[in-house]
Amino acid sequence: MALETSQEIRDFIVTNFLFGDSSKKFKDSDSFLDKGIMESTRVLELIEFLEDNYDITVEDDEIIIENLDSVTSIVNYLERK
Repeated sequence: MALETSQEIRDFIVTNFLFGDSSKKFKDSDSFLDKGIMESTRVLELIEFLEDNYDITVEDDEIIIENLDSVTSIVNYLERK
């Protein structure tokens, strides 16, 4: 599951935040904020994607950098849910 989930999240990030520019390379562990991939205003878009595609509800207290700032952190968060 983790590998497939990682790829789905990566595809979403490239399509929606990098506008399809797959030449911008990033590792699964890279911080979206540090790499300039995602700013805080995009968090709601990411949350909507996660809730729609993984049948979860992201609670207000779960909207923290530790859960949503990299492909790895998102996969770990989804596994805990």
